Amino acid sequence: MKKSEAKFGLYEYIKYWTVTIFVLILAVPIVIIKATGFLIKATGAPLKSVRHIIGFAVVIILAVAALLWYKIYVPYDIGEETKSVVVQADDSFARVIADLKGQGVVNDDYLFRQLSIITGADRNLTPGRYDFSGRMSLKSVLQKFIDRNVATVKVTIPEGLNARQIAGVLNRAGLVDSAEFVGFAYDTVFARIKYNLQSMEGYLFPETYKFWYGINAEMIIDVLHRQFRNLAEDVITAGVDGGLSAKEIITIASIIEAEAQSSDEMPVISSVYHNRLRRGMLLQADPTVIYAIGSLDRPLWYEDLDYESPYNTYKYKGLPPGPINNPGLEAIKAAITPAETDYLYFVANGAGRHIFSRTLEEHNQAKKDYKKKLKEQAES
Repeated sequence: MKKSEAKFGLYEYIKYWTVTIFVLILAVPIVIIKATGFLIKATGAPLKSVRHIIGFAVVIILAVAALLWYKIYVPYDIGEETKSVVVQADDSFARVIADLKGQGVVNDDYLFRQLSIITGADRNLTPGRYDFSGRMSLKSVLQKFIDRNVATVKVTIPEGLNARQIAGVLNRAGLVDSAEFVGFAYDTVFARIKYNLQSMEGYLFPETYKFWYGINAEMIIDVLHRQFRNLAEDVITAGVDGGLSAKEIITIASIIEAEAQSSDEMPVISSVYHNRLRRGMLLQADPTVIYAIGSLDRPLWYEDLDYESPYNTYKYKGLPPGPINNPGLEAIKAAITPAETDYLYFVANGAGRHIFSRTLEEHNQAKKDYKKKLKEQAES
């Protein structure tokens, strides 16, 4: 969670400390002098008046201290409805206080400013959304900023989503604009300069995260990629010794992730693609065509298999140019360590699993059986 460099402007410090000094040095002594004159005139006894003056001063000090304690520590009612203040990275604390005052969260903005300066909260402002409701004191409101107690939301990014789909998840959670996230995820210059990658696709680790409101797209990408490095990088580095590059491993893993519906089948599906690559066969992976087209809300049609794209593994041999989604750790491990089989084909069995075949004849028969099963289910 990054801290903002924003603070009060120099003129604001001068303004508010000038007022404070004026009150402490001029206003308070004037009150004491006036009170002293009144007591001397009223009593007509100078020595006796000194005791009155000291007692009066003590009473004044105690009264001011009690008033300050009351205003700082005694809770007041903000209301049951949550009031939110969103702090951006370049916001000043003055703007934040104006927002707090405008929403009725802070009832004494001058005192709140002084407290923020004394505690240093104005110099350690953390971006995010801060929520306030119910009964709160001035100190408890300030403490939210001191503790960086920003509102958070738990977001689960499932395995196998591409960057556009992740952007949708984040947008629905109210965190970032989808277009902004997609712009960063597919920005080759950004990926190359910051992470030495061609694109962030494949390197945004699927996991459950807790994000804070006010986080931006670039920061989320950094969190997701850091998790990728923490959990997957060592596994991939060990797998590179098998002859595949890190990018090839992630690319195969993304196809496996898109095809598999159960993790125990992943190594077998991986073996099919590894066998095909070794034989120089087309991978003929449907998910790569869907990725090339963009998105589909229907099954692939035969004419889709002619779609012109380097990602179309029905037209071009070898792996596609890069990952087609962001795979989980199980798919990555399967890409590195495929099962030892001589399978070259597989087709869904209609129950969340696949039928694997060694020859095209076996594969075609499996497809016929599957279509027959679907027809029987439709008629029953």
